[in-house]
Amino acid sequence: MNTNESDVKTRLLLAAKKLFASQGFEGTTVRQICEAAGGANVALISYHFGGKENMFAALFDHFFPFNQFAEVDKNLPPMEGVKLVIREVTRFRYSDPELIHIIQHEILLNTSRIEKIQYYVMPIWQSLRHWLEVGRDQGLFEIRSLDFALFSIAGVLLFNRNSDYWQFVISDEPYSLETTIEELTFFIMNGIMAKQ
Repeated sequence: MNTNESDVKTRLLLAAKKLFASQGFEGTTVRQICEAAGGANVALISYHFGGKENMFAALFDHFFPFNQFAEVDKNLPPMEGVKLVIREVTRFRYSDPELIHIIQHEILLNTSRIEKIQYYVMPIWQSLRHWLEVGRDQGLFEIRSLDFALFSIAGVLLFNRNSDYWQFVISDEPYSLETTIEELTFFIMNGIMAKQ
């Protein structure tokens, strides 16, 4: 693929990501994607991706840091592993809020595209469960239910506190990434009663 084709493909993916995040996958047409990509020819979706459904998968191939999560050393000490998940999920949430919104939307609607999302996202949650279990077994964490702990941590990490919904009950200004990581780490580690 030459540089011009690569540029067009990237523009199409960026346009699709933006539109899927704001309108949902079902609410976005191929024509809208092409218009948002600078008036690209509609046939380019089929040429580069084989259709809109495959384009959805290509978003994750292109933008999701799969290798970063899949290649994490499962033998890290449990405390270090849990803190790694907190840090990396929060960094990703801040770096690509559109992809996070797409993931949350697809999960909420329980679409057929969840399988593609699971392929990329589950390695990090499986690692977290492993570290929680090992930490519990070693007496480092006080956890009664691994499932409940896992779901609670995932909810805390993925829920966007900066949505307009919460504007009437929050008083702090949005936190920086590093402050957010510190606050989430403090809250989660205390929630699992980590023995520091």
